[in-house]
Amino acid sequence: MPRFPLLSLAAAVAAAFPLSGHTAETSSDVVVITASRIEHNSQDIPAAIDVVDAARIRDGQLRVNASEALVAVPGLVVQNRHNYAQDLQISSRGFGARSAFGVRGVRLIADGIPATMPDGQGQAATFNLDRAQRIEVLRGPFSALYGNHSGGVVQLFTQDGKAPPSVEMSVMGGSDGTRKADFSAQGRSGTMGYVLDASRFDTDGYRDHSAARRDQAFAKLTFEPDQRSRLTVVASALRQDDSQDPLGVQWSTFQRDPRAGEIDPNDTATPRRTFAQRYDTRKSIDHQQAGASYDIHFGENRLHLMLYGGNREVVQYQAFSRVFQAPASHSGGVIDFDRAFHGAAINWRDVSRFDTGVLRTTVGVDYDRSQDDRKGFENFVGNQLGVRGALRRDEKDVVSNVDPYIQSEWQAGPWRLTGGLRHSRVKVDVEDRFLANGNDSGAMTFTRTTPVLGALYKVTPALSIYASAARGFETPTLNESFYSGSGGGFNFGLRPARSTHVEAGAKLRLAESTRADVALFQVRTRDELVVDTAGGGRTSYRNAGRTLRQGVELSFDTTWAQGLSAHAALTGLRAIYDEAFGNVTEGNRIPGVARVTAYAELAWKDSADRYGAALEMLASGRVYAEDTNREQPAPGYGVLNLRLQAQQPVDGWRLREFVRLGNLLDRTYVGSVIVGDTNKRYYEAAPGRNWQAGFSAQYLF
Repeated sequence: MPRFPLLSLAAAVAAAFPLSGHTAETSSDVVVITASRIEHNSQDIPAAIDVVDAARIRDGQLRVNASEALVAVPGLVVQNRHNYAQDLQISSRGFGARSAFGVRGVRLIADGIPATMPDGQGQAATFNLDRAQRIEVLRGPFSALYGNHSGGVVQLFTQDGKAPPSVEMSVMGGSDGTRKADFSAQGRSGTMGYVLDASRFDTDGYRDHSAARRDQAFAKLTFEPDQRSRLTVVASALRQDDSQDPLGVQWSTFQRDPRAGEIDPNDTATPRRTFAQRYDTRKSIDHQQAGASYDIHFGENRLHLMLYGGNREVVQYQAFSRVFQAPASHSGGVIDFDRAFHGAAINWRDVSRFDTGVLRTTVGVDYDRSQDDRKGFENFVGNQLGVRGALRRDEKDVVSNVDPYIQSEWQAGPWRLTGGLRHSRVKVDVEDRFLANGNDSGAMTFTRTTPVLGALYKVTPALSIYASAARGFETPTLNESFYSGSGGGFNFGLRPARSTHVEAGAKLRLAESTRADVALFQVRTRDELVVDTAGGGRTSYRNAGRTLRQGVELSFDTTWAQGLSAHAALTGLRAIYDEAFGNVTEGNRIPGVARVTAYAELAWKDSADRYGAALEMLASGRVYAEDTNREQPAPGYGVLNLRLQAQQPVDGWRLREFVRLGNLLDRTYVGSVIVGDTNKRYYEAAPGRNWQAGFSAQYLF
């Protein structure tokens, strides 16, 4: 801690001012549904749950990465890797930290529709932040009610169309050739509301070979034919063509030049090119999905139905050498898959009253299915690298799950007692259609019943204390199963990780302007999935022994006179291997997980809400990059950010402007690590001092 004065400062602020969501919510407690599937005041839920409101998501932000808004949530670490070929790293209490790309261990949901596939892998890039109304973040035992890979739940809700109708245009830009344009329209006509949005984001990238373009589109229709029913239809699209992948670098390269890539010693060009440049590492994504949900109320009871489907096409060029691809078992340096996915959900909520108590019960079943037509190709033709070559893989991968569940809540006087049970059955089928290197077909089925219990007691109207416990599990994702450490094909020997969660906490509301939350937790896991071998973008996994996660989460919000407000969040997490395996010693730190993370913010806005400013402090302890803890860990860091914003009503127009200055002190630090890379290219640099600015104009009819 003495080495990182900003970390000490942020921790001190968090300790002095204990926790919760955005300051705009402090005047009254927020309503959440993620923990209980029923609308509840967050103070009445026996779980750690935070709400990020529209102001924090939209004001003073580019609205490109969920990390912009989620940085202030305790227990959750969201790393912007500044690599749009690999998406964000999101971990909840250490779950998901080892993911080399995409999000695993944390379940993602948007408007009630899963953004996580049935194998447990999700993509936060599919979230539409431009039209977001709020994001609910659930951590701890109650996440198990969402089934496989629920170390945490991040659920986004977009706004509904409302009167008066409006159109809005935003133009933003910043350092490293960053620019974004967004156009939206929303309104309501009779019983129908509509929201439309389209945006384009471009960046030249902070690091060498990290340019990207992202196009997104979103539509939402809501119908309320009568007072007891509601139909919601949403559709979204994400397209990225040839987003460059800068890859990770070794420690010596990071120290020499954080922007640089790792030089390929086999390159004969003068000067020598990096691995990323020589192989032109890149990824293209074309993702579309649509879904509909229907709710009909029968008094206090409710029936909920949901259907969704979509398609995702990905082509990725990796930095494998021809020698590395020589073994017959290797699947090549180009990944090409076309995924079709769909699912459905139905649940019934029953409300019964007995004497002074109320029993609310939800019974339902979720079904999800994805099918990948997956091919692999060599990434060379003759002496030309970074092009599609000979076929090396051709298979069909199908993953499906059927999860019935029941959840009940008893409320009587100051007590809230909650229990739930979910039975998950995940099936994986592999049909190998490339038989030149043998038949790799097979199947795996994982089943697990996950119980949850929780109790909350309202000591006073302002103070609630609670305790909860659950069992959870994580099956290996497709990406974790594709390769065996021995160089073989699909790894059918992996077992799911099984965990036991316990948590205790308190929620305090002081007057109408201050909120403070604290949560203590412990998670014991068996058969933790860990990196076995990793190199050049190909990673194999194995089951380790036992692991232990123990921690504390604190957060605080308050408002004062003259428009001043403060927010702080502090997470302390001891995440270790509780049992030795291989060359890993008992007590080693789990890689990708910092011991301490902290966020603090001091904000001001004028009484008319025309101008605002905030100073943000973000700090993290050091992070190990591999299981032995022998390699150089990414050092801890602390950074300061400043944001300024203004808005003016002009006739029917509402104009907004913002300026954001990031990393004010121009610190050089590792923003994220690639866990377990065999070539020791673990480190991904974060930008130095940078700026962003934006202007938006909204017209209300």
